Amino acid sequence: MAVGPVLRMPEPLPEPGTEARTADAPAELARVRESLEAVAADLTARGEKAGGEAKDVLDAQALMAQDPTLVDDVEQRIDGGVTGERAVFEAFGAFQEMLVGMGGYMAERATDLGDVAQRVIAALRGVPAPGVPESDTPFVLVAPDLAPADTALLDLDKVLALVTRDGGPTSHTAILARSKSIPAIVGVTGALDLVDGTVVVADAVSGVVTVDPSADEVAAAEQRIADRRAAAAAPLTDGALADGHAVPLLANLGSPDEAAGAVALGAEGVGLFRTEFLFLGASQAPTVESQTASYTALLEAFPGRKVVVRALDAGADKPLAFLNDAHEENPALGLRGLRALRVKEQILRDQLTALAAAQAATTADLWVMAPMVSDAEETEYFVALGRELGLRTVGVMAEVPSLAVLADQVMRTADFVSIGTNDLTQYTLAADRMLGSVASYQDPWHPAVLRLVSTLGEAGRAASKPVGICGEAAADPLLAVVLVGLGATTLSMTPAALADVRLELSKHTLEQAQALAAAAVAATTAAGARQAAESLAG
Repeated sequence: MAVGPVLRMPEPLPEPGTEARTADAPAELARVRESLEAVAADLTARGEKAGGEAKDVLDAQALMAQDPTLVDDVEQRIDGGVTGERAVFEAFGAFQEMLVGMGGYMAERATDLGDVAQRVIAALRGVPAPGVPESDTPFVLVAPDLAPADTALLDLDKVLALVTRDGGPTSHTAILARSKSIPAIVGVTGALDLVDGTVVVADAVSGVVTVDPSADEVAAAEQRIADRRAAAAAPLTDGALADGHAVPLLANLGSPDEAAGAVALGAEGVGLFRTEFLFLGASQAPTVESQTASYTALLEAFPGRKVVVRALDAGADKPLAFLNDAHEENPALGLRGLRALRVKEQILRDQLTALAAAQAATTADLWVMAPMVSDAEETEYFVALGRELGLRTVGVMAEVPSLAVLADQVMRTADFVSIGTNDLTQYTLAADRMLGSVASYQDPWHPAVLRLVSTLGEAGRAASKPVGICGEAAADPLLAVVLVGLGATTLSMTPAALADVRLELSKHTLEQAQALAAAAVAATTAAGARQAAESLAG
């Protein structure tokens, strides 16, 4: 949460004109190539300075600036008679449209590509690229969206919060803001109507921006900010409810490099390790040896601790040429996750073999799970394969509603289930989590989602098997308590949220958590569920 005056991002550069070029084609192309190289070098340097997750994002943007397909398209357009600026604008724009059409993960990358285009055009014009405004005093930054290059290097002494019109929970704006502990509210209708200097309260937990707040609203917000600072400064303890009921707090990680930071913030292990970083951008699947080295580095950071690794979660929404790059009309419902891995089973076998080797070489407690699992048959397939290749603990992710409906069948085979609340919400409410037009449906507080979590929790208790949460819902402190009341045994989140959730859990007993859960499940809307829990929690 943050309180402060609004300051808007400057408008993007004007669209290049359509006049015919006057320079000869080779000279114009050389100028564009020079600008592309300069932008790529600048993005790489920004990544080196930012480090961590931001470095991975900016390195990916640098690669966009050097993409041979885009360069070829620019060259063809220059040969057709347009200026270098116009050629860049049109070529990048066409590629953006293609990414948006693919949906899911790739649609989110369209914003990143648009930022690269703006930077290249600025370099061609010899003007600064649009960026974060300068201010002598702290402010709430409002923008259509924010480029990764800008998010990664925000001045934390000046930028109190981000409010954007566009973006979703998995946009790089949201991800990088969370990693830097900056309150970020994305996909806000009417965000661009806010005027510079207007005071707002930006509440990233509820997703609400209060314009011109009253004195009481400001006081309440400042008290919550003070409570959060106190929670962050408190001694690190294991997660537990007020009655001592243990709720291990784990970290969601995307690279072994993030492990040390998570441990410093009190992560008791890893609840979701995304292995895509090894695969995305590669022309062929990484070798067993290279994967083993990466997984071993991760496990060594958590000796004796639980580390849950997700098998490659890719497919049509994150196309890989060596896995499945076929165009699909609706990739969110396509050949992704375990579905894609079963088609190219050797890629899955190699990954599980590497994980088993890392397990044997370390003392961490390795758990491995499959993404996008629909039913008991797919569960049996993955668990059997994991056992065959030497893994000790093998489970599945609950992201598809059918898996929750069949939870009792799934629990007979799986060692554990981990609930991915982002996708579970998307599929339960039939609302693409990347579409701003249906963003209001993308709320894990919805009673339909909570009832599916409850079904999974009950099945886990009946089978005496763990049910974890690894979606962003676990980072919402009060919702985390509700999820425990519904039967969640562990919570995994972005490390920046650990202190807030640890503090909130400590305020409630298990009986109280179950009462909060019952009140939320009985509501008829997501807002009603939150209000019911807040009212009962006091």
